[in-house]
Parts: sequence; C-alpha cells; structure tokens
Amino acid sequence: MIFRRLAFAMTVALVISAGCTYLLSRKIIASVARQQPDQRYVAPATPLSAGEVLKGQNLQIVNWPAAHPVAGSFSRIEDLAGRTLLYPVDKGQPITDKYVTVVGSGSGLAGKIPDGMRGVSLRSDEVIGVGGFLVPGSRLDVLLTYRSERIGEPITVTVLQDAVVLAAGHQVQPEPENKPSVATVVTLLLTPDEAQRAVLASTQGSIHFVLRSGSDRVKNQESPVLLSQLSGVSAPVSAPRTRSEKEIPVVRMGAPRGFVVETILGDKLSVETFPRPALQ
Repeated sequence: MIFRRLAFAMTVALVISAGCTYLLSRKIIASVARQQPDQRYVAPATPLSAGEVLKGQNLQIVNWPAAHPVAGSFSRIEDLAGRTLLYPVDKGQPITDKYVTVVGSGSGLAGKIPDGMRGVSLRSDEVIGVGGFLVPGSRLDVLLTYRSERIGEPITVTVLQDAVVLAAGHQVQPEPENKPSVATVVTLLLTPDEAQRAVLASTQGSIHFVLRSGSDRVKNQESPVLLSQLSGVSAPVSAPRTRSEKEIPVVRMGAPRGFVVETILGDKLSVETFPRPALQ
C-alpha cells in the first residue's frame, strides 16, 4: 500500500510539473513576441516588371515577421521613388537594394553595373558565340585565338574566366520563356583590370565565348594550346639568332713602290724611278 501511494504521488507531481513548464514556456514566448513587433518594409502594390520606374502609387508598406528580417530592404517609400527596377518583383515582396538601380546611376544597363566594376562589349560571330545561346546572367570564359610571331603558329589562350553576361545584344533581361538571344555582341561585367585584358584581346585575333555552369566558380590555370599539339607533332624549335660580329674588311697591300720622279724639258717628259731604301 505504501509503495502504491508513493508511486501515485510521484506520477501526480510529474504531471503537474510538466503542465506548469508548458504554460510557463508559452507565456515566455508570447512575451518575447510582444517585445519584437513586426518589421515594416516597402513592397510593390502590384506585380512589377524589370525596367519599371518606382513611384509612390505602385508601392506599399507591408508588415514582416521580426524573426525573419530582410537584408537590404527599405522602410520608407520615398527612398525608392524614382529608382528603376532591375528584376521583376511580385506583389508584397520586400524590395531590396539588389533589385533597384543605384541613386544617380540612371536606368538601363548602366544601373546594373556596381561601383568599381565595368561593362565591356565584345564581338564574336554567331557560331563562335556558342550558337547564340547566351542570356543575361549567363557565366562564361573568354578565349582568344591568334598567331604568335614568337612561336610561329596559331595559339589559343584563356583571357577571362567566370565572367557575367550583362547583356546579349540589346537584351538586358532574360526572356520569360528562357529563349536564347541570337547576338554577336555580348556585354560583360568585369573589373577594371579584366576590362583592359578584354579590350587588348579583342584587337589581336578571334574571340570565343565558352559557357560554364552557373554554380561553377573555380578559376583554373589553363595552359595555352598550340596548333601543333592538335596533331600530336611538336613544333620545330628554331635556334635562337645570335648577332654575328661585324666582319672587318681586309685590305691586301701590294708590294711597296719606289719613288717616281717626272722631269719635263720643253716638250719632252722623262720618268725615273728610284728604289725605296730598306727599313732598318
């Protein structure tokens, strides 16, 4: 009997303790929720497309859970008014600084270029440019094929790796159906140093665009490829030219002549030769 009463008392105590713990935890959670009110962010009042200029009429303030803050968002409509959307935004989705142009940068392609970066356009024919299968946002490598005067044969080198396509022709946004853009001019987002390399390469030979995976960010040290390597025959290595010493002309001296004396008497001319004295 004593054991049963003790077990019953312990069971009741555990149930009461669990109930108190549950009620106390709910009270604490509710108290924390009251202390963290919802955030207020600027969002579109209707779905907006890329390229639209934001106005007060197409923007609204929405409440957002404080436990899930949105980085780079805006809390005042006037901070976004007059700026241009770079990407489509759905109704009620908080607009972040990555979705709009920089203040004072204007609209169009210039607004998509971050500070410290450059937009460089390169030309490649439709076939070499991966058959026109390029859309804004694609990532690619840029290869250059030219004839090296030092090596004496064609060579292909990798000029740029993991470059982002800003525009394909005049298209700055991907088509809704993801249709490829048949364009021969591609604008890339590059650093100033990469921009110099790209411009120099465009004047030396043929430019080739090579698509890469959107998740591939690895940049490898690619070795140049020579035409002779394609056939498996090594190119003949010419011996380095050395500057030959200037030959000094040798002048052969004839036998020493004696002294010649010419004597004129009236209309007569006489010539007499006297031998040179021997050198001591």
